[in-house]
Amino acid sequence: MDDITHWLQNELETDIARSERLSGGDICDTTHIVTTDGRDLCIKQQASAPRDFFIAEATGLAALRDAGTLRVPEVYEAREHFIAMEYIAPARRADDYWRRLGEGLAHMHRQPAPAFGFSIDNYCGRTPQPNPETPSGHEFFAEHRLMYQGRLAHEQGHLDSHELDALERLCTRLPTLIPDQSPSLIHGDLWGGNIHGDEQGHPVLIDPATHWGWAEAELAMTRLFGGFDPEFYEHYLAVNPLEPGWRERVPLYNLYHLLNHLNLFGSSYYPQVIQVVSDYS
Repeated sequence: MDDITHWLQNELETDIARSERLSGGDICDTTHIVTTDGRDLCIKQQASAPRDFFIAEATGLAALRDAGTLRVPEVYEAREHFIAMEYIAPARRADDYWRRLGEGLAHMHRQPAPAFGFSIDNYCGRTPQPNPETPSGHEFFAEHRLMYQGRLAHEQGHLDSHELDALERLCTRLPTLIPDQSPSLIHGDLWGGNIHGDEQGHPVLIDPATHWGWAEAELAMTRLFGGFDPEFYEHYLAVNPLEPGWRERVPLYNLYHLLNHLNLFGSSYYPQVIQVVSDYS
């Protein structure tokens, strides 16, 4: 807490009145701090984080917040070992929670993006996520999502050379498997643990892997761990209809996250990765 105390005392001229450890997340230590001058702060810290880890998170949160379609915590400070942001106490979901989430996300996806990629590289979980600006979505997803993760998995011994070759064959087929789509600003890691209800029960986006990608890929991620409420998809599609067959393409998009989970958490994700690769290669 030394860096945080120094920041509070020397730049905000305040101090910690009380603090409470928050649950959730397996990467950072997260704390709710109330300062002596009454500010409510959420502090995430990780002493071993890469130098740009929290700065990248702050940039992603700012982009989502600037879109103006869903609530996103305001970031007050981002440094090498911590990020300080607005504390939004989680509350029970309002009756219109899923409608608000669906419509808000759809409006965000309809805003134009300049290319595939992002303004900076960032992280998906602890894994680096390269985001070079790329005109082609198929090229971007093949090289900077699937093959990037596949090569990491090969280096770590999770995939052998034949399996990596099969992944590369799948990538060459992407233009025939996934229709052309314009890039959208997406959260990038949108599962149930990365949204919660605010004081009014309205949705809040947290812990993003923000980039400009396929809206379909965002919807696919929402279905990786059981899916969101059907009301969410109904209201999303009413605002931003997707190309026919998007549900059938869900495994292709989620292969990126399965590979990332294989690299982060190990062999329990190997069968799912191999099943998808063999289905499409």
